[in-house]
Amino acid sequence: MIDNFSLGLTHFLMLLVVWRLLRRDDLDREGEPVRARVRRGRRPGA
Repeated sequence: MIDNFSLGLTHFLMLLVVWRLLRRDDLDREGEPVRARVRRGRRPGA
């Protein structure tokens, strides 16, 4: 029998990962990567 706790925990962790990915600021932006902007001295959010 599958343990309900382990099943719920894995689903919760997958939901948490999806939620964190969707909240990223650079998800809808195209252009240079964040690392390139930081190297040139600009802030990642600018």
